[in-house]
Amino acid sequence: MGWCNKVSRPLVVIVFSGHTQNLPAVAAEVGRYFDDVILIGTGHAHCAVPVTAHASGKGNAIMRGAEYARQKGFTHIITIDADGYYCPEDLVRIAGEANKNTYSIITGCRDFSTENVPLFDRFERRFASFWARMQTGKKINDIQSGLCAYPVIIFDCLKLRGKRVSFYTEIAVKAAWAGFDIDEVAVRVRWPARKERVFHCGKLIDECQIVLLNTLLTIRALLPVPHKKFVRGKDDRIISLNPFRVLREEMKRRENPRLLGVSAAWSVFWGSLALPGVRAMCLLAGVGYFDLNRPIALTMDKLALLPLVPAVCVEVGFFIRYGVWLTELSVTTLADQAGQRIWEWFLGSLVVAPVCAAIAGCTVYSISILIRKGMLLHDKQME
Repeated sequence: MGWCNKVSRPLVVIVFSGHTQNLPAVAAEVGRYFDDVILIGTGHAHCAVPVTAHASGKGNAIMRGAEYARQKGFTHIITIDADGYYCPEDLVRIAGEANKNTYSIITGCRDFSTENVPLFDRFERRFASFWARMQTGKKINDIQSGLCAYPVIIFDCLKLRGKRVSFYTEIAVKAAWAGFDIDEVAVRVRWPARKERVFHCGKLIDECQIVLLNTLLTIRALLPVPHKKFVRGKDDRIISLNPFRVLREEMKRRENPRLLGVSAAWSVFWGSLALPGVRAMCLLAGVGYFDLNRPIALTMDKLALLPLVPAVCVEVGFFIRYGVWLTELSVTTLADQAGQRIWEWFLGSLVVAPVCAAIAGCTVYSISILIRKGMLLHDKQME
C-alpha cells in the first residue's frame, strides 16, 4: 500500500449531535479560517445550516468525513465538535502542525486549568491517558479530545470498529501500534457554567463502550504477537511491513539491543520472585507502561519457572537464615517444614531474582548485538 502525501490539504469536519443551537455560530467561525468545511450529524435534528451527511455516532461520522475527504483529494481531516466548547481559531495551529508532520495524528490537548471544568472530565482524561500508556507505552495526555487532525491514509491502514466516542481511543492506540506518531497541541476550551452545558444522550453507553474497548486493547497489547506496522519509504510513501519483517527491522534499531536486554531482565526478575499472582501483574503492567518488547518479556519469564530457580532460591534463603546450605532432602525438611521452605524461597528470591535478571539481560543484549551486526553486514554485501 502506498500513498504520496507531500503537501497537506486539510478538510475540516464539524461533528454535531442532536443539539444544534451552537452549530451556526461554530460553522461561521470555522469558515473564517478554512474554505473546505463539511458538517456531519450524528442525529437527525433540524439545523439552520446545510449538512453534508448523517451518521450513527461520532466514530462513524469521522470515518464518513474521511471517506469524503479521500474522494475529493484531501490529505487530512480536522475534526471539531459543534458544542461550542472549542475555539475554532485553534484549528489553524492544528493544521500548521499537521503540515509539519504529515503522517502524524495531531491531538488538541484541552486546557483544564480554566474554570467550570467538570470533575468527571478530569477523571476521564486521566483514566484514558493511563490506559493509553499501558497499551502503547506512549504518553498521550488527551486521547479523547474532539479537536484532532488525522491523515486520510491512516483510515486505509487501520481496521477501526468504534462507532461512537470510543473511536478516539481506538484510532489513537491502533495508530501508535502501527508506527504513526501522535503529537499534541495545547488548545483552549470554553467551559460553560453547569446550567449552560450541552449534555449528550447516550453518555452511559459511551462510557461502557470505552471500558470494554480498553479491556480488549489491553489484552491485545499484552499478546506476544507483533502489530502490523507502516513506515515511510524512500519515495515518501507509506509502506506496510509484514509482522515478521517488523521483528527484523526492530533488531536494526540503535536502541533495540538495550531494549531487548531490559525486556529480558524485567521478565526474568519478576518470573524469579516468589510472589505468585503479584509478579504476573507487575510483569504485565511494566511491559505495557514502559513499552518493552512483548515477545521477549512475555516468554523469558518462563525460564524462571523451571524447578532449578525455586530450588536455588530456597538454598539461598536457607543460607541467609542459618549460614549453612540445606543439604538434607527428606519428608521432614520438604513437607513438615514446608512453611519454612516457602519463607526461605521468598527470601532467596530477593537475591536470586536480580542476579538472574542481570544475567538474562546481558545475555540477550550481547546476542542481539551480534545478530544486528550480522544482519547489517549481510545487507551491505547484498547492496
